[in-house]
Amino acid sequence: MNSNVKGAVAEQAIVLAATRLRVPVWRPVSEHGRADLLLEIGGEFMRVQVKWGRLSPAGDTITVLLYTSRCTTSSHVRTTYDDGEVDLFAVYCGELERCFLLPGPPLAGRNAIRLRLTAARNGQHACINLADDFDFAGAVAQLARARGWQPRGQGFESPQLHSNPQDAAVTVADDACHVAFGHWLERVAGGQDAVVTRRGKPMIRLTAAAPTPKPGSAPAPLLVLPPPATARSA
Repeated sequence: MNSNVKGAVAEQAIVLAATRLRVPVWRPVSEHGRADLLLEIGGEFMRVQVKWGRLSPAGDTITVLLYTSRCTTSSHVRTTYDDGEVDLFAVYCGELERCFLLPGPPLAGRNAIRLRLTAARNGQHACINLADDFDFAGAVAQLARARGWQPRGQGFESPQLHSNPQDAAVTVADDACHVAFGHWLERVAGGQDAVVTRRGKPMIRLTAAAPTPKPGSAPAPLLVLPPPATARSA
């Protein structure tokens, strides 16, 4: 399939996924706008740009290109999305037939992002974007319940959407916490309490210094992005 066909297939897949969740969908009357769709989630309209997600040969990551491309009389022009142009990126991976939803503001100016489907082979936990955290159905439910996270550039954590807020702390062994301390710092900073145990007995409790989310909302991980490239000095 060429890029036009992939774009059309991805858009139809996102519309179908939204319709199954009873999310109203609006389409523009003309093409080539910055948003492909409007989704009404939690009583608010959100501008959505649809992208095709390419599965890696190893089947462990999904690569999403976040730019538009067009040919002019003088050159081939690639344009990224500015802050404020898109509220959400909807991604369809044809090889897996899965849909994902990414927050738009933190991706402004970026060329691409990768979603990881499997655990890193080197055991890394921090600074990766897990595809399951941006599952379409889970992200829609998260937005409907905690709309405030998306404007702040945070992601979604669908596996925890239906967890009991009164039992939000997770348990982690002290050796596992030591090996993946950066990962647990990010989880705790995002609102997820953690109880560190030694030989099965609670030792310490990690909690965020900032106020925790209101009851009924679930912690959400930050979308991990590489630092922007700096211009080379002359």
